Amino acid sequence: MKTFSPLIEALWKSACEVRQHAHAPYSNYQVGAALVTTASDKIFSGCNVENASYGATICAERNAVLSAVASLGTVEIADLVLVTREPAPPCGMCLQVLSEFAGSETRIYLATPEKIFHKHALTDFLPIQFSPSSL
Repeated sequence: MKTFSPLIEALWKSACEVRQHAHAPYSNYQVGAALVTTASDKIFSGCNVENASYGATICAERNAVLSAVASLGTVEIADLVLVTREPAPPCGMCLQVLSEFAGSETRIYLATPEKIFHKHALTDFLPIQFSPSSL
């Protein structure tokens, strides 16, 4: 069994806890995310919040990122743990938001409430990024 650092374990626990608060009456797909930035070990978490107007739904990853930005201002994400029913990558919209606030080597861990399964770099999911440097 893989072992992860105490920080990654803390992120996983935070993502599992916040996942329980997900508002997912339409998909019944609860998601939790937790992250730390390169400047701080403070944990920022978020859950998915669905809306009857599906386009207004906020994914857990974006919720966590927006919380970090609201608290700290400009941030660079170091690590993010994503907890879903089965290990699943961030959606395209979340990957785009992550690319705004993460480096290409930002680590993304895919997990379930039972354990952490995979560690990836952002570039594994989004190899060619449209980022602030693209402008």
